[in-house]
Amino acid sequence: MNAFLFPGQGAQFAGMGRDLYEASTEAKALFKQANDVLGFEITEIMFGEDAEALKQTQVTQPAIFLHSVILSKVMGSRFKPDCVAGHSLGEFSALVAAGALSFESGLRLVHERALAMQEACDEIPGTMAAVLGLDDYIIESICNKTEGIVVAANYNCPGQLVISGEKQSIEMACDAMKQAGAKRALPLPVGGAFHSPLMEPAKTKLASAIEATDIQNPICPVYQNVVAIGVHDAVTIKENLIAQLTAPVRWTQSVKQMFTDGVSSFTEVGPGKVLQGLVKKIDRSAVTSSGKFI
Repeated sequence: MNAFLFPGQGAQFAGMGRDLYEASTEAKALFKQANDVLGFEITEIMFGEDAEALKQTQVTQPAIFLHSVILSKVMGSRFKPDCVAGHSLGEFSALVAAGALSFESGLRLVHERALAMQEACDEIPGTMAAVLGLDDYIIESICNKTEGIVVAANYNCPGQLVISGEKQSIEMACDAMKQAGAKRALPLPVGGAFHSPLMEPAKTKLASAIEATDIQNPICPVYQNVVAIGVHDAVTIKENLIAQLTAPVRWTQSVKQMFTDGVSSFTEVGPGKVLQGLVKKIDRSAVTSSGKFI
């Protein structure tokens, strides 16, 4: 069985998507449609060389979504998923690729999500930190004991977990992680405390948009971040999408469940190869590849 995986924020790079635009009339039409839907020329930022402009959350999220979704569409017959999954933002790309969301609806939700998250970051400052070389249960225990808000946010692979919360709490937790034997525990250059209770204002705003969006049953199971199992029905998909902003990304658990369910081959669709690397760290026997349009 083959799973198709869709990356999240951080996979962007200057010039992303330009090759798709130039090689495919279908891709060109979708990029132009995206400019109209968003109300600004996102293609100018994506195809340009200004990496800083691409780092703005309201640009980054739709840019990665567009690269991933458009690539899945121009892959043609090579896109044959037995299941799909996306890391955080990538879950929206996965849902469009699996037919649960239309291209335009998915793009509008991603845009709404990015704006809501940016607003929440401005309202309530927070940050995230990567903890390497420490068991998950030790990290969870330290988070629970640390004063203030600090939670496990991204279970990326064994030995790599990202925590999220208030800046001072993150700093205290990082010190405690190092004392507990972590190889590294360092704050990340991110705009806010994603996948933590500090995203509650964004969750409330996005919930209204998700509830108003038509979501269909997907063509294959979607392994959602919140539950780490394959989901088939639209109602549950909506519930999990709403919960996602303040809940952890259970990527390790999702990939392990895919293996249990019979998946052995993983194709990453979108910019970069981050997810392929994580899958290999979760299970060395995995066969990984990148989605190709030519």
